[in-house]
Amino acid sequence: MFQELKKDLEIIFCINAGDIERNKTRGEYGITYDQEITRLVNESKKMGFSVNCVVITLYKNQVSVDKFIKKLNRNGIKTYIHTFTKGYPTDVNTIVSEEGYGANPYIETTKRLILVNAPGPGSGKLATCLSQVYHEHKRGVNAGYAKFETFPVWNLPLKHPVNLAYEASTADLKDVNMIDPFHLEKYGETAINYNRDIEAFPILKSILSKISKKDLYFSPTDMGVNMVGFCIKDNKLVEEASKKEIVRRYYNEKINYKMGLCDEDTYKRVKLLMNELNIDETYLDVIKPALAKKQKENGTPVIAMKVGKKIITGKQTDLLTPAGSVVLNAIKALSKIPDDIYLLSPTTLEPILNMKKELGIESRLTLSEVLTALSICSVTNPVAAFIRSINCSKYMFCN
Repeated sequence: MFQELKKDLEIIFCINAGDIERNKTRGEYGITYDQEITRLVNESKKMGFSVNCVVITLYKNQVSVDKFIKKLNRNGIKTYIHTFTKGYPTDVNTIVSEEGYGANPYIETTKRLILVNAPGPGSGKLATCLSQVYHEHKRGVNAGYAKFETFPVWNLPLKHPVNLAYEASTADLKDVNMIDPFHLEKYGETAINYNRDIEAFPILKSILSKISKKDLYFSPTDMGVNMVGFCIKDNKLVEEASKKEIVRRYYNEKINYKMGLCDEDTYKRVKLLMNELNIDETYLDVIKPALAKKQKENGTPVIAMKVGKKIITGKQTDLLTPAGSVVLNAIKALSKIPDDIYLLSPTTLEPILNMKKELGIESRLTLSEVLTALSICSVTNPVAAFIRSINCSKYMFCN
């Protein structure tokens, strides 16, 4: 969609300074938010988009944030710093003044359409937009604001699994989906929004009205331009995928809890969503086989992977991590290679293992190291060369 608007568009990326400080991670990539910002900037530029800058929001002089800013600047990426807005959220007169949004630096833009994006929720996109709208109106530019936000989907039922999956994804922020009362009152129509937008709307409406001298929106749903709800072709498939995502989020938050990255309340909130849908921790096909194999192996770490209708397991060994083990087993299953045939050559593995030992690193081969070794072996091993055509990325894992 934005490719169609490329000529008139430039991008501003936002990141919360607190997320940098605590190394907040994107679950699907396994990379931190600051790394995701760098990836987004580079990918956007490769796609031909104009990237204006990165805005650091809620800055509090954190040392780790200062290092990140230096890194961006040294790589030719402009940065702006926004601190907490004075008067927010109750004192509108202060917010819409030189002490409030006026204290933020004005971001020099060159295009008519500005896309404000971020690595995840709570990054300060809204505050950045409002601050910029304030500065534009001061300069006589009649700038507006609209929101393209995928979830929750306003025209799906409140308890639709897609919307519940959104709650699961923001359990750390304690987001709760709600019927938009402002939309219902104004238009007599039911629309789904979430607590933060609904709670913030009165103050947001006041701020926008004070800046533009007129009412622009009458409900938080009014601000959205999200049509994704009309794009569902197979609702049953979408619901099933959403339930699986909720279970995945549950296990992810349990890991975060054990690592000290979230409170116990976070994964328990996801568990409540699972209860609403009458699903439990074993909903994914790979869960029970993984747990059974782990018990059989006296607690040895195990991963299970679904290949077609078959569940493949892989355990930790002296040579392999569970991920490396299960992928090799899955490759053999997909290519019908007997289990007693080795895919990795000892002559290839020996220097890798020796180097890891000398560096004092865990000696077991990780998944990436297994895939690298397979690529090397494919030069001389016809069996390994054959399996290069096997795409395992679409299959399901459970640790």
